[in-house]
Amino acid sequence: MKIVVDAMGGDHAPEAVVEGAVLAAKEYKTKIILIGLSDVIQDILDRFDPGHRLPIKVIHAEEVVEMHDIPGKVLRSKRKSSMKIGLDLLKVGSASAFVSAGNTGAVLAYATIILRPLRGVDRPAITIQLPTLKGNAILLDAGANVDCKANQLFQFGIMGHVFAEYILGKVNPRVGLLSIGEEDGKGNEIVKDAFQMLKASHINFIGNIEGKEVYRGNADVIVCDGFTGNVALKISESLAEMIGANLKRMFQSSWVSKLAYLLLRPQLDQFKKKVDYSETGGAPLLGVNGVVIIAHGSSSPKAIKNAIHRASELSKKKITDHIREDIESNLMSEKTSKRTIWKQIKRVAFGPDSGSVATENKETENPAPTEKRTDEP
Repeated sequence: MKIVVDAMGGDHAPEAVVEGAVLAAKEYKTKIILIGLSDVIQDILDRFDPGHRLPIKVIHAEEVVEMHDIPGKVLRSKRKSSMKIGLDLLKVGSASAFVSAGNTGAVLAYATIILRPLRGVDRPAITIQLPTLKGNAILLDAGANVDCKANQLFQFGIMGHVFAEYILGKVNPRVGLLSIGEEDGKGNEIVKDAFQMLKASHINFIGNIEGKEVYRGNADVIVCDGFTGNVALKISESLAEMIGANLKRMFQSSWVSKLAYLLLRPQLDQFKKKVDYSETGGAPLLGVNGVVIIAHGSSSPKAIKNAIHRASELSKKKITDHIREDIESNLMSEKTSKRTIWKQIKRVAFGPDSGSVATENKETENPAPTEKRTDEP
């Protein structure tokens, strides 16, 4: 198993990415392929792994996708970028997963074009992991698709169900649809249609959930469009930053509060670890033919290390195969359901024995020729 990493992606690349790859190779013995400007990468690698003992390989890429680049232009103009070369390696089977902390839109565009969506998936979705009062939950989509149709929200629900079951270890995970109210009729027309589709599916759909329920842990999977999901994510990040800054200010205000901090430090460290995005490393892009992890643009070496580990975990647990099986199974059940509905319509229109009635009518219209009697002259 080899994890290919875009060494040029991220605000602190390539140094933070290379250091994170070294940490992953040391801690998890992961085989890693670093893609990018080889001379620059090799100089940094020589500092962190002077004896070249770690299973890290460097492949040269002439072009770099910048954070401000427009994804559409990148596809046309940067065909020798580290992103494209890395995803090409994943496509042909030379790597098990791809990790990048670079331009999210470019990763999404490259992955969709090169790897292609799974059969039955219209659009891939970015999946983020959230801490809740009852453990961990996931939210998708977190920004890949600003506008969604009802069937796409339905597909997100199926993919989220599979991820929660096989990666988070949730038994019969609870899937909720993010809306403006818990009642069945709440939301816009797209949400209402998606509600009916999810309700009729095989997954454990618990109905609509409001924003206040996201961190309470009543749902293991939270389904929404990318616009709503990304806004929720950014608000959550700013809230966590504000809480952290206020706690720090409070504990530094007097010697009593400093003493209180020393007493509470173990519990505060646990809380910080729970809400720290770098602990999960990155967000999986579900719905394409391959494991793709999109790390945060400001990822530290620790975040890159954990993103590589997450990529390895998803590859070992064959998350793409499980999603493919569940989506295709749903497509088959949908076809069966349509056939059943058509049979019901025929029963109502022609009666309970519509097949024999049709045959009888056909025979009446076209009677079989009678055999000629032998005693006739």
